[in-house]
Amino acid sequence: MHLIDTHVHLNFDSFQDDLDAVAQAWRQAGIVRLVHSCVEPEEFDAIQAIADRFPELSFAVGLHPLDADKWTEGFAEQIRDLAQSDARVVAIGEMGLDFYKADNREHQIHVFEAQLAIAQHLDLPIIVHCRDAAEAMAELLRERWKKGDRVRGVMHCWSGTPEETQWFVDLGFYISFSGIVTFKNARTVHESAQIVPNDRLLVETDCPFLAPVPYRGKGRNQPAYVRYVAERVAELRNQSLEAIAEQTTANAIRLFHLPRLDEEIVDRSRPREILNAGT
Repeated sequence: MHLIDTHVHLNFDSFQDDLDAVAQAWRQAGIVRLVHSCVEPEEFDAIQAIADRFPELSFAVGLHPLDADKWTEGFAEQIRDLAQSDARVVAIGEMGLDFYKADNREHQIHVFEAQLAIAQHLDLPIIVHCRDAAEAMAELLRERWKKGDRVRGVMHCWSGTPEETQWFVDLGFYISFSGIVTFKNARTVHESAQIVPNDRLLVETDCPFLAPVPYRGKGRNQPAYVRYVAERVAELRNQSLEAIAEQTTANAIRLFHLPRLDEEIVDRSRPREILNAGT
């Protein structure tokens, strides 16, 4: 059985001393691919160095909404250039809106839309952080749909209501569940996990945060623990763990254009081919 952890932060300090052991653990747990998210472009070199060590790792580049005040117009060019510099970049993000911890709504929207434009130009999916902002996010994406500007991506670490979940499914997005889905009182998340179509479902750890039960409150999260997320999702959906693993693995490969499981991972550090350059 194989799994893909679609959202990790292995460059954080909590992994500095034992990353080789963490990698051994995820490999023993059957985690065959990982997608490393990016909080700000300054992380790029460190994330790239981790991918050099672990060939199963692909990654993203972008600016988190809680760092939106760092944005300058030069950031757009920087993110675009970094994304083009390495074929292992499979997404723009994490990006999005967070109205829970910040009130600079208009600026967050400006930064989000700027990164949407980059993703569309490079034909890359987006990794979306959305907290207390589902209505604004859905409306923004619907307006772009009306103009023919459709972007694909994933609502990561999803904790929205079933109604909100359906908004983003209808917009073509994938929905990724984290350790929150294992929490006993996360009933809204449990309900949302039951309604996502099979072909839009993903799992993640968002490590080092949000360790799932049975490790909740016992320290750092890590990629090997994505199995517990998949187990709980399988239970909620009345499916086998094997079926959830097979489906979410196929979905992650499709969304992020990851190497297939029967495909040898070779050096992918060359610059990306721009599929729609000049548009």
